[in-house]
Amino acid sequence: MKETHIEVKNLWKVFGKNPNQVFEDSYSTKSRSEIQSELNLITALRDVSFSVDKGETFVVMGLSGSGKSTLVRCLTRLIDPTAGSIVIDNKDIIKYDQNELRDFRRSKIAMVFQQFGLLPHRNVIDNAAFGLEIRGIKKDSRHAIAEEMLNLVGLDGWGESRIDELSGGMQQRVGIARALAVNPEIMLMDEPFSGLDPLIRRQMRKELTTLQEEIHKTMVFITHDLDEAVSVGDRIAIMRDGEIIQLGTPMEIINTPANDFVSEFTEGISSNRIDELQALEG
Repeated sequence: MKETHIEVKNLWKVFGKNPNQVFEDSYSTKSRSEIQSELNLITALRDVSFSVDKGETFVVMGLSGSGKSTLVRCLTRLIDPTAGSIVIDNKDIIKYDQNELRDFRRSKIAMVFQQFGLLPHRNVIDNAAFGLEIRGIKKDSRHAIAEEMLNLVGLDGWGESRIDELSGGMQQRVGIARALAVNPEIMLMDEPFSGLDPLIRRQMRKELTTLQEEIHKTMVFITHDLDEAVSVGDRIAIMRDGEIIQLGTPMEIINTPANDFVSEFTEGISSNRIDELQALEG
């Protein structure tokens, strides 16, 4: 039986002065551009609701400016929403005080970024162990855990290497190992493969899918690429102008696009990819 791990309800993020103006009845049906023109407010997220099951890879896909990066930052409270709730393990993290928020970020959640965020003056194993070091774990213990995670992502034997000796794909593996080392319940991946060459990017997608079959973490994966979304995701939420315009499995998105906007994305999906998805769902 599936267990809900993350539940986002009626989430809004409005940038600008007096953001609560957007909730007035006169603006309830107005578009993002109309609100920006009339109120000088940017509605980055508009009444976003979805749930993520424990162990699911949930993809949020959209073009630049769609709201997907704002959403993932709200999930970590790097940005505070204007309204709504984010319930994780039956607790609304929006209500957390600073101490609760610090513990939540250290113990339950980890992020993997496009830019890797590695420390160039440290070797591979110290980068992978960095989150454990922040927690105060002794060197021998954190190195043992970090080495295990490096082996898991295919970097066994690279622990003493310098970061600049690694390719982009290998550096991203270090980033994933660092996230896994703290044993988070949830992994947020914000366009983690976007900066890689296409061939390496495809390889990393496959490796992530294989890794997820082993670790069964709850993942929220952000991307602007539908082919990437259908490659890694159990379900996909497509965003536009701060709203989710369609949510479903990869095959549901491909077979029954909600509108012309989604149809344009699905035109680029190869028949081979569709055959692979049908085989998986079958």
